[in-house]
Order: sequence, then C-alpha cells, then structure tokens
Amino acid sequence: MGELTVTIIGCGDAFTSGGQLHTCFSIKAPHTNLLIDCGATAYCGIKKQGIKIDDIDTIVISHFHGDHYGGVPFLLLEEAVRNREKPLTIISPPTGKERITRLLDQLYPGSNVLNKLNLIFKNYRIDGVLQADHLEIAAFPVEHAVDTLPHGLRLGVAGKIISFTGDTGWTPMLIELARDADLFICECNYYHSEVKGHMNYETLLAYDDQLLYKQLLLTHLGDEMIRHRDQIRHPCAHDGLNVVL
Repeated sequence: MGELTVTIIGCGDAFTSGGQLHTCFSIKAPHTNLLIDCGATAYCGIKKQGIKIDDIDTIVISHFHGDHYGGVPFLLLEEAVRNREKPLTIISPPTGKERITRLLDQLYPGSNVLNKLNLIFKNYRIDGVLQADHLEIAAFPVEHAVDTLPHGLRLGVAGKIISFTGDTGWTPMLIELARDADLFICECNYYHSEVKGHMNYETLLAYDDQLLYKQLLLTHLGDEMIRHRDQIRHPCAHDGLNVVL
C-alpha cells in the first residue's frame, strides 16, 4: 500500500494553549493528500511545514467551530489567486458550503472565491460510509456544541484506519471510533475538570481499556493538561510531529 504519514499542523485548543496552532492534521498517502480540519491559525502551520497547497486533494471538517475550519477561507482565497485548476473536495457535516460562503463574504467581500475554483462539496453519510477518491469516511455524532454539528471521524486511507474524535466529551461512540484504529487522535482538553463537550484525562483513563486502538495521540490540550504534563502517560501531539503508519 505504501507509506502513510500524518503530520500535526496544529493541535492546540481554541485558545492555542501552549502556543500550539489550531487543529489541522495533514495525511499524505500514496494516492491522496488531505487535511483533517483547518483551524483559524492552521494555515500558517501548513506553510511552515512546507506542505504545497496544490497537493491537497481533500479537506475534511469535523465540526463548525472556528478553531477547526476558520482557516479554510484563506486557503481557498490563495488557490483562487493562483488560478488553481485541480479539483478540491471539501467534506463536512451538512451546511458546509453555506457556512464557508458566509465566512468568505465576511472576510473578503466581493472576492467571488468559490466561483473561481473547481470545488466539490460533500456531506457525511450518517447511515453509512462516504466514498471519495482513495478515501472512505465514516462519521459519528459526538458530544459537543450541537449547533456546530460535531462529528468524530473514521477514515480509511491506503489500507490504514485513522480516527479522530473531533471535539467531544465522553460518549460510547468513541469505542466504535477507536476500534482497531492504526492511529486514534483523541481530544483531551482538560486533566480533571468536567466541562461539557470536552474530554478530560481522568475520564479517558477510566475508559481506556475499552478503546481498542493500536496507537493513541492526545490533542487539543488546554492549560490544565499542560500543567499536568508530567502525569500523562499517553503520547501527546505537538505541532510539527510526524507519525508514520
């Protein structure tokens, strides 16, 4: 199948705690290159990591909070200025095209970006697996702000399974997301505080024996997690980290 590399472009929380950029993961596989999320500050990270925007085939959005999709307008604007002809697929919960259109109208009124690009918008299939080019996506509703249409994602790419919780508190849905995942990227915003819509590390530990992943990476760490870093026994993401599967 060939080598697959996951690059952590950004793994910070909404407040970029610890100086980490907003959520964005790059997946480079033999026949496709994609992004999972593209938060407001992540576009800078894409440039820092030397990723060519024209190489990106697909952007997958977990939910509609700015630290997860706020960077998409800037990426699209540059591609429009560069006269990109290559198709770009954006996969998201429903209303993705409408929300991105509104963002562009607010940030760059009159730019007409979407009409200058060969964009394909797709929505998740809640009742099954979405097939895209060299990619399969199963999406699972999770426990976060309802208006953001939050989803956990299970991606089949180049013979590997990469799962991402998105932003969520504990839900049994995570057991299915994690099962046999070659890489399970799990949000863990807090260490012990119980905040609706977010995971804490003590809860993760309580359910860890039910999460049958092959490899785990914690992301979206807030200040509380950073203060307790010496007590965390699971691997934590950091900007620029490469995971080869």
